[in-house]
Amino acid sequence: MPGSRPPADGDRFDAVVVGAGLSGLYQLHRLRELGLTAVVFEAADDIGGTWHWNRYPGARCDIESMSYSYSFSPELDQEWEWRERYAAQPEILRYVHHVADRFGLRRDIVLGTRVTRAVYDGDQHLWRLSTDTGRAVTARFVVLTTGCMSVPRDPAIPGTDSFTGAVHHTARWPQEDVSFAGKRVAVIGTGCSGVQAVPVIAEEAAALTVFQRTPAYVLPARNRPLRAAERASLKARYPEFRQAQRLSRGGTVFTPPTRSALEADEAERTAAYEAAWDEGFLNGLLRTYTDILTDERANETVAEFVRSRIRSTVTDPATAELLSPRTYPFATKRPCLGTGYYEAYNLPHVALVDLRATPIERITPRGIRTPDGEHDLDVIVLATGFDALTGSQSAIDIVGRGGVTLRERWADGPRNHLGLVSAGFPNLFTVLGPLSPSVLTNITVSLEQQVEWITGCIAHLLGNGLTEIDATPSAEADWGERVAEIAARTLYPAVDSWYTGANIPGKPRVFLAYAGGLDRYREECDAVARGGYTGFVLSSAGGRPRAAVSGPGR
Repeated sequence: MPGSRPPADGDRFDAVVVGAGLSGLYQLHRLRELGLTAVVFEAADDIGGTWHWNRYPGARCDIESMSYSYSFSPELDQEWEWRERYAAQPEILRYVHHVADRFGLRRDIVLGTRVTRAVYDGDQHLWRLSTDTGRAVTARFVVLTTGCMSVPRDPAIPGTDSFTGAVHHTARWPQEDVSFAGKRVAVIGTGCSGVQAVPVIAEEAAALTVFQRTPAYVLPARNRPLRAAERASLKARYPEFRQAQRLSRGGTVFTPPTRSALEADEAERTAAYEAAWDEGFLNGLLRTYTDILTDERANETVAEFVRSRIRSTVTDPATAELLSPRTYPFATKRPCLGTGYYEAYNLPHVALVDLRATPIERITPRGIRTPDGEHDLDVIVLATGFDALTGSQSAIDIVGRGGVTLRERWADGPRNHLGLVSAGFPNLFTVLGPLSPSVLTNITVSLEQQVEWITGCIAHLLGNGLTEIDATPSAEADWGERVAEIAARTLYPAVDSWYTGANIPGKPRVFLAYAGGLDRYREECDAVARGGYTGFVLSSAGGRPRAAVSGPGR
């Protein structure tokens, strides 16, 4: 790639950033503003992160495009023209490339290079990093921008290698076009990727069989082209809108509800849910009443509303019932935005297989075998999700003080302070990692907040002649308890989901995100910085460590 500058073995940088998605690009930009030497290592053959890898049919953002974008540059806000209300993968990837070119970021990005190991040298107060290409570099600071959902979940179905047709994972989709014309296709998985892919594949395939273990709550996207007038209107008030995003609970701007769902009668609730359904927002139904995520009875009112919409859309009652979630509360697994998903099951060549009743026994050379028999196939699409939030960090052999690895430290679940730094791993920061708001928010707003905090922290260290920052074990423990305590006030933790790591065999069951809201999280992070980095140990080479002993404000 033009502009890439591979470092020679042994090169030393002020900072290494791992991952060239949205977070990595912004972190590089901010490090340059500090005048630091920095390099970004990216395993893929091009930039884009999530939007490089996830090229599957129908791949699209579920946050409105004019909100799902950087806010750091008013000029960028004005010059980029989004085409659709919810941008598709190609458009978002074009945006990412535009940003990289506009700010001249490519020259410090090394593509096709995966960081495999990072070892902290306590004597030299730096990190030594190894890559799969054999290059080795050192850096004072390392920032992991490896993505909260970037390690695909391998379903480990016996016989996969024996299949004579094509097998594609939605998270590792080929860059060349994949044709389904005249083919018998299976989609395994009905999370967000499967929900987006099914209607598009159904348009082309001769036959489509969807293998579902757990039905999703799918809300209509109401996607459409953006009108020039509405783009101009938001651009005119972008500064105020961006500030409102920064101060919002989830990185999106809306009027918060004030009443319990149980205070309204059925007719009023139904009208509110109908209005939210027609608006086409991912969290529209959650915004109707205050207690949808905290009270099971309130939640059941909206869950039954969604099921009623499924029944009114899917013509076959048995199929409609299979598509209706009944084993978990609404939004405790990530809801999906879809276009024509439920309608696809009305097509004569689309079939649904309930894996709880007839699980997959194995993949054969001809297709997929269940207790009901063998499904002959030409293409299998794995929409089986990710090892979310911790997977991308655990994939790197990270060795901290005393030879302790991050995998060992996280054996019983992730541990860190503010979702940013783990004790024993100085100067190693994470963006959109576990125990931060990340996946419960508009991540473009979350990543900017974390990148800016990390950049401010590094500037503080450099400006005060300090060498290291490390989390204290007590602050780390307090933060973990705080995240768990906030989650326990909701319906989230009791549900088997990727939010709790339940989709990965052997993964510790911990609620992996901070559910207190981005606004509150920002306040906590800012308070820690204002207090001289409360809960962290700051030290200089050869000097005595300095720590603030109190934890984050409660």
